[in-house]
Amino acid sequence: MDLFPDKRILTVSQLTSLVRGVIEENFEHVWVEGEVSNLSMPGSGHLYFTLRDAGAQLRCVMFRAAARALRFRPKDGVGLIVRGRLTVFEPRGDYQLIVEYLEPQGIGALQLAFSQLKERLAGEGMFDESRKKPIPRLPRRIGVVTSATGAAIHDILNVLERRFANVEVLLRPVRVQGEGAAAEIAGAVRDFNRYRDIDVMIVGRGGGSMEDLWAFNEEVVARAIHASRIPVISAVGHEVDFTIADFVADLRAPTPSAAAELVIKSKEELEAGVAALSHRLGQAMRHRLAGARGELESLSRSLKDPSMLLGHLVQRVDHSYERLCAAAAAGMRSRAERLDYLRNHLRLVTPAVQLERARERLISLAARGENAIQRIVDRNRESAAVNAGRLHSLSPLLTLSRGYAIACRLPERTAVRDGGSLSPGDRLDLTFQRGGALCVVEESHD
Repeated sequence: MDLFPDKRILTVSQLTSLVRGVIEENFEHVWVEGEVSNLSMPGSGHLYFTLRDAGAQLRCVMFRAAARALRFRPKDGVGLIVRGRLTVFEPRGDYQLIVEYLEPQGIGALQLAFSQLKERLAGEGMFDESRKKPIPRLPRRIGVVTSATGAAIHDILNVLERRFANVEVLLRPVRVQGEGAAAEIAGAVRDFNRYRDIDVMIVGRGGGSMEDLWAFNEEVVARAIHASRIPVISAVGHEVDFTIADFVADLRAPTPSAAAELVIKSKEELEAGVAALSHRLGQAMRHRLAGARGELESLSRSLKDPSMLLGHLVQRVDHSYERLCAAAAAGMRSRAERLDYLRNHLRLVTPAVQLERARERLISLAARGENAIQRIVDRNRESAAVNAGRLHSLSPLLTLSRGYAIACRLPERTAVRDGGSLSPGDRLDLTFQRGGALCVVEESHD
């Protein structure tokens, strides 16, 4: 008997599909915050990661279309706030969040993207002062990359008209904000470089929010400015605004109007400089003419009286002759002193002198050797006399001269010191002061 007659049996797929419907219906749009871990960015362009906190974790996926719109790249350990819809990935039976938007915790997404790009480009050396090109002092033609309808172009033209109306300005109109603006700005910079008949370029726009200025923070714009052969002045926003274009450009201007003031001196300044140079040139010319006039007058006086001119020439010849004689005499003295020095030096190093010195040294060494040998012989003679005296005082002959004799047992010829050691019949050799005798022991006693 079936205990559950009304039971409904579901497959795993059916149950998972039901759960998925319930979750998607009730969690269509949710905001979640957590820390990123297990971040993966495969070649498909999708982002896979896990959001976690102290008590739980949630699998997340951000598909390529949404991921391409990100202005920064998340990293493991970074806190995120994400928005998406909850669903179930049926092959694994896991619930996951399909992320449609995300931003970093505590800092805006644009600010983080700005910091990441700035750090990476600085590491490549794109901001180095050594690679920045000088701005020409008096450009003939100025290229401007900005909006044709914005305030920036009007400010630039007004300042240039006031400062130097003769300069030629070539505008390359572009969008300066919104989708595709960065590509247009980069393309305009490249177009001016292809055109080449531009002395300097101003790239910028008026003020706005960070989102409005973001096109000048894009990597494509930075690389186009970095590759430009034409010097680039960046003029984006107000004085307090900084963009990536400012760091990579050859010169940063705080505003578009300031860029127009920096790009060329005013006509009045140039005219004042030309006037000052003209004044200095006039003074130099007057000084030069005065000197030439005096020289001409001197020559005129000399031509009126040729003897005076000849007298000057003779005087110069005499002066030159005296200097020549003095120089020759000084040279001869120097050479004579050098010759005397070499002659004395040669005399000191001649072989005869060397041989004489060697002979004297040999005689001295021989005399010192004889003296040393004589001193050694004398010391040895004295030592021998002392030793002979000592030997004489210890000689057995001295003892024998007092009537003693030395008895040696034969055939060993060992000295006899104890009469008790002798036996009748032992043969003895007796030595006296003069001569000796062979004896045979008849009797011994102690």
